[in-house]
Amino acid sequence: IANPQRFIPDWTFGIQDARMQEFVDKIRAEEEPDLVVVLSHNGMDVDLKMAGQVTGIDVIFGGHTHDGMPAPTVVENASGKTLVTNAGSNGKFLGVMDLDVKDGKLRDYRYRLLPVFSNLLPADADMAKYIEETRAPYLDKLTEELATAEEVLYRRGNFNGTFDQVICDALRKVNDAQISLSPGFRWGTSVLPGQKITMDNVMDQTCITYPETYRREMKGSEIKAILEDVCDNLFNPEPYYQH
Repeated sequence: IANPQRFIPDWTFGIQDARMQEFVDKIRAEEEPDLVVVLSHNGMDVDLKMAGQVTGIDVIFGGHTHDGMPAPTVVENASGKTLVTNAGSNGKFLGVMDLDVKDGKLRDYRYRLLPVFSNLLPADADMAKYIEETRAPYLDKLTEELATAEEVLYRRGNFNGTFDQVICDALRKVNDAQISLSPGFRWGTSVLPGQKITMDNVMDQTCITYPETYRREMKGSEIKAILEDVCDNLFNPEPYYQH
């Protein structure tokens, strides 16, 4: 739904609670687990609704909307309760949940959203070496200093972020356009005031599988339809209609 059709010409997508329920019931009947934990890429709102519709799931660890949830949401459903949480994006947090299980039942839990201070943690030597070698041929380009940030540059808000604005301003200037539109991905590493903005930062904010930019003529009615469609995707009160 969110990607160009040319990438997935023969795929269709849908939220099908009944199939999820069948899958959970099958696992509980055949494997008799103490707990059923779902790793989800639905987004927080969709997970919350699914937790209320599908029974037999104890915990949902979700992603996609990149919400850093300081505590799990406890959702009641027809057969019990489901814990739902997200742990942000870009390795900024680690969600830690300790579960107290006895006789196949979740009795209690403890949850912490731990901030990751990467400058205080020793890097894995093998991974650091791999990253260094991979970046080496492009290092001059990546470390090129383009400007200095005057404020925090981020992509996080539902409407726009400061880095979104920089991208849109650049698109208008370079493409000589009156209006520019850019997808709000809500990820990427923030740049602090006074910090040099490098090509590395720009690549970090624009590294998608379809990074092309276009200039074209559009009617006002077309722009209005696009914006209303995006608003509906974000803010529809029915979570299953959000994309």
